[in-house]
Amino acid sequence: MNEPTVEGRKLRRSFGWLTLLGTLLVIAGVIGLVYTGVATLTSMLLFGWLLLVGGLVGLLHAIESRGTNYFWLGVVVAALNIAAGVVVIKHPEGTAEALTMFAALLFLTGGVFRLVGSVVVRGPQMGWTLLQGAFGLLLGLLVLFDWPHSSLYVLGCFFSLALLFDGLGLIAFGLGGRRIVSMVSGRLDETAPKSDEPITSPEDEQK
Repeated sequence: MNEPTVEGRKLRRSFGWLTLLGTLLVIAGVIGLVYTGVATLTSMLLFGWLLLVGGLVGLLHAIESRGTNYFWLGVVVAALNIAAGVVVIKHPEGTAEALTMFAALLFLTGGVFRLVGSVVVRGPQMGWTLLQGAFGLLLGLLVLFDWPHSSLYVLGCFFSLALLFDGLGLIAFGLGGRRIVSMVSGRLDETAPKSDEPITSPEDEQK
C-alpha cells in the first residue's frame, strides 16, 4: 500500500465526517422547523450560555492583563456579558420577545431604506432592490403585528433555517471533497508502478 493511497483514505474519512455532521445539522434544522417553539427556547439558552462563558473567559483574560491600560475596560465588558448571559438564561421567553421586536424593527427600517434608495438612485438593480425592500417591509409588519406571539416561532425558524443551510453546505462540501479525492487517488494508482513489476534504471534500458 503506497503513501498516496493512505493519505487519500484519511482525506476521504475526514470528508465523510463532514458529511455526517452536515446530515445531523440538516436533521436538527428540520426538527426545529417543525417545533419552532422548542427551537426558539434552545437558541435563547445557547445564546445565554455563550454570553456567560464568553464573559468568564474575558474576565480571566482581564485578570491576567491587570496593570495594563485596558484592564478595567476588559472587566466591564466581561461583567456585562456575564450579566446578560444570566438574564438570558433565567428569562429566555422575555429575551426572545425583545429580540423579536428588535428583528421586526430591523426588517422595517431595512425595507424602508431599500425602497426609498431604489426609487431615488434608480440603478440597474432597481427592480431587485424594490423586491427586497417590499419583502423586508412586509416581513417586519407581519412579525410586529403578531408580537409577542411571533416571538415563539420567528427566532426558532431563523435558527433552524441557519442549521439547515449550514448542514446542506457541509454535505455538499463533504461529498464533493470525497469525489475529488477519489479521482486524484485513482489517477495516482494508475500511474504508480505495480509491486510485481521490476523497476528499471536508465542504465538497464541502455543495456
